[in-house]
Amino acid sequence: MGFNWNGEVAKQWDERAVTWNERSKNMWETGSRQAVIPFLCRFLSTNQHVLDIGCGDGYGAYKLYEQGYQVAAVDISSVMVQYAKNKLPNSIHVLEGDVQKIPFSTNTFDAIMAMNVLEWTENPKQALQELKRVVKEGGHICVGILGPTAGPRANSYPRLHGETVICNTMMPWEFQQLCTDIDLEYVDGYGVPKQGVSKEMYNHLPLDLQQSLSFSWIFMLRNGG
Repeated sequence: MGFNWNGEVAKQWDERAVTWNERSKNMWETGSRQAVIPFLCRFLSTNQHVLDIGCGDGYGAYKLYEQGYQVAAVDISSVMVQYAKNKLPNSIHVLEGDVQKIPFSTNTFDAIMAMNVLEWTENPKQALQELKRVVKEGGHICVGILGPTAGPRANSYPRLHGETVICNTMMPWEFQQLCTDIDLEYVDGYGVPKQGVSKEMYNHLPLDLQQSLSFSWIFMLRNGG
């Protein structure tokens, strides 16, 4: 039987769910994701329909709900989905599902939020095309990609020993090129610096160098159709 990438991803995040749930509030309120929702809100109108794909325990989806959006949330981990269902209001549709086969119809959403999801996919291009499929033409997709300085990138190191891994090493600039190739326009973005680094240290640098120093890069994309 061949290696089941998606099954291994679901298993790992099932196992990490308790720890993630303990950390997620701080991550969204004061940590690396604190600016994501305000950034996304700049491009959306009130009451628009937003999908949080790779929702984890649902805290990010709740932050979207607080802003007055109609929210749906999807995660590949059944344990994470249960956490999300337990903490989110009934009006938020929470589903177990895979970003490479999103369980919604074409042109369903005005916007999508996908934080550090595509690094865990076997085929990032297919996943990105799925995001493009379910968002409306002219809609926005907010994607967080781990930068070169992010500790979680160590998850992919065993590949150098010939071992199978479930975390790819796609860099922010590679992702940006991939978006261009499938007609997703880069509208805006910002870097999340590694702890101990201030934005003043690199704000003067060109975009590619800023991305090279980032812990993660948050992209705002527009679906060109």
